[in-house]
Amino acid sequence: MQDVSNLTSVRHAGGHPTPVLSASESPSPKVNPSSNPQAKEYSKKKIWLGITGTVFFFAFTLAVLAAGFSVSMEEFVRGFSSNDYIILLLFVAVFGLAEAIISFPLKYYSGFYLEHKYNLSNQTFLKWIWEGLKSTLVGSLIGTPVLLAFYYCIKNFQELWWLPVGGVLFFFSVVLARLSPTLIFPLFYKFKPIEDGGLKSKIIALCEKVGMRVEGVFVFNLSKNTKKANAAFAGIGKSKRIILGDTLVANFTDEEIETVFAHELGHYKLKHIRTMMVIGTISTFLGLYLTAALYQTSLAWFGFSSLDQIAALPLLTLWLGVYSLVTSPLSNAMSRKHERQADRYAVELTSNKQAFSNALLKLAKTNLADTSPHPLVEFLFYSHPSIEKRVRFVEGLGS
Repeated sequence: MQDVSNLTSVRHAGGHPTPVLSASESPSPKVNPSSNPQAKEYSKKKIWLGITGTVFFFAFTLAVLAAGFSVSMEEFVRGFSSNDYIILLLFVAVFGLAEAIISFPLKYYSGFYLEHKYNLSNQTFLKWIWEGLKSTLVGSLIGTPVLLAFYYCIKNFQELWWLPVGGVLFFFSVVLARLSPTLIFPLFYKFKPIEDGGLKSKIIALCEKVGMRVEGVFVFNLSKNTKKANAAFAGIGKSKRIILGDTLVANFTDEEIETVFAHELGHYKLKHIRTMMVIGTISTFLGLYLTAALYQTSLAWFGFSSLDQIAALPLLTLWLGVYSLVTSPLSNAMSRKHERQADRYAVELTSNKQAFSNALLKLAKTNLADTSPHPLVEFLFYSHPSIEKRVRFVEGLGS
């Protein structure tokens, strides 16, 4: 699912609504990387908090393994059941609870305090807690069958567990993509069909122009949590639909939203979603194969004797995290290439590069994004090119 907020090139986005100018009223966009020091400050803090969170995860997991706490956890939960699958669920619950308690100050600072400090959040503390609990509950309901299937594969396929697990993950990803718009998203937001008018007509016309059929165009109440602007394609097959955050609809012109949406259509028309699914599937199988080998090799380092020993599973999680960390810059590089192609497609489809440049700059301001990050930061963390690069690229295209 492509995320319009990511057009700002920043993973952690948010911001202030900006005055709306029509395409005819808007001045020619000019990018000044130093024009918003607050955005640079916010983006830098979010990146460092993300790095800190990652370091904490690895340190916590290593400490649990090295100190023998994972063995103690397994022994503790075995007092409640003799069934390995129930023991697994209890173990994961205890491990997750311990991690959540210890990491809560960091999550509070990043997810609540900082967002309010920069006036990006509309949540009260209780609403923030409730949304977090709801996310945890929904994630647990979705993740439990995956976890049980994963453990079944380890117990029954041993060294070859990674092969069926890859198939299970692919199957669940397809099911989630199909069901999320109709069953999961409504648990967090209220959706209503977009009102008839110019914007709906423009969006439907673009879909017809590229031969894409969708089940509907919906607006959702993103503003209950944030001031961020956001929109996306969601679902596959009959659940495929367009969802627009109410913040985007309220604060951007129809022409700007049309060009942003055309960018998303570019991903569809240029088959980027299919390409990333193929690459993602290959990467998943490769990652599982490599982590399976590393997991088996490193078991003895912590005194574990078998692949399916429940106390050893945090070690597997650790290796999966390492693989994700190492390959993330590569996937980001592929994503940045796709984003540039989709930018070109949006301009060609709408013949309105002025509105698209305006939309990019307005999204950057709305989401308090750093328009010109350090090249190394962009390479490591950004799935989209910087706003400065994107606007200059767009302005260099033909009308």
